[in-house]
Amino acid sequence: MRLAMVAGEASGDLLGGLLLAALRQRWPGLQAAGIGGPRMAEQGFTAWWPHERLAVRGYVEVLRHYHGISVIRDALATRLLQERPVAFIGVDAPDFNLGLEARLKAAGMKTIHFVCPSIWAWRGARAKKMAASCDHVLCLFPFEPELLRAHGVVASYVGHPLADAIPLQPPRAASRNALGLADGDTVVALLPGSRRSEIQYIAPIFLQAAARLHRERPALRFVLPLAPGLRAQVEPLLAEHAAGVPLQLLDGQSHAALAACDLTLIASGTATLEAALFKRPMVIGYRMHPLSWQLMKRMRYQPWVGLPNILCRDFVVPELLQGECRPETLAAAVLAGLDDTAGAARIERRFTDLHHLLKRDTARCATDAIAQVIGA
Repeated sequence: MRLAMVAGEASGDLLGGLLLAALRQRWPGLQAAGIGGPRMAEQGFTAWWPHERLAVRGYVEVLRHYHGISVIRDALATRLLQERPVAFIGVDAPDFNLGLEARLKAAGMKTIHFVCPSIWAWRGARAKKMAASCDHVLCLFPFEPELLRAHGVVASYVGHPLADAIPLQPPRAASRNALGLADGDTVVALLPGSRRSEIQYIAPIFLQAAARLHRERPALRFVLPLAPGLRAQVEPLLAEHAAGVPLQLLDGQSHAALAACDLTLIASGTATLEAALFKRPMVIGYRMHPLSWQLMKRMRYQPWVGLPNILCRDFVVPELLQGECRPETLAAAVLAGLDDTAGAARIERRFTDLHHLLKRDTARCATDAIAQVIGA
């Protein structure tokens, strides 16, 4: 069996790798190719283009790369229509994948979209586009299929694969041992994002916050896991903004960092859900190009931006966005979180309930739905 897949950034690569592992278990001879990253490559995926080529967020940033991304999408569509895999699976990246899926579906190819775009949070008009693009949508959250059905989109709730992959009891001691951290250390994990634009806008502020925290509490330890290819961009920022801070750069190992830490200062995105599944207190921070922020802010439907807060429908953890995302405000929020032991216990209970809600044997549910679509 031959499938085509596209994952557009580190979080999509992670989800694509988990899905591919399940697909290969069901169909051992499966071959898959398209656009992906190292997690998918571990499952035998052939990347015709690296997923970093699509890892752009924000309207202004997308405009700068629009021509190159359009060239890739056109070339990929041409190749897929020539090779005719049994189906195409778009993993998130809706701005890239939905247009591609519409073209493939119109030509008679089965199309599956893995991860419903956040039509419940912003840009709800995408639901109409999905009806013309997708034969089936695999939804991560339980309320999404009903929303899609109202627009004529066939969908299934498959749970979140991270809820299956991350243990209900995080391996704190083993992770600290693997990272060389003592049991008594107070550890803050910095996760400023996996896109180059996020490193540009967010990493300097997170590192400045870490420097402030170090001055106030010199015993604090910091870890910063890096997505592939970002070390060269981050190391000069570390030297400029956090020289002398006891901060360990990690190649990957984000799950070890989250399991080991006492609190994470984290950019809004899929990583916040990973932190919630590790039951970690967090401070969510985010910045982007000012024009992109103004455009996106006007299209928000909900008061929350972070996935844990959206899913809990409450400000369980603080969000400091754009103008509020400053070193002094981030550092103050981190210290408040570290000192609030009762609050950490409440957060752990809320996130444990969320973990149980999302844990649905995604591998079986997703492959069952895909098998129905392709008639296998």
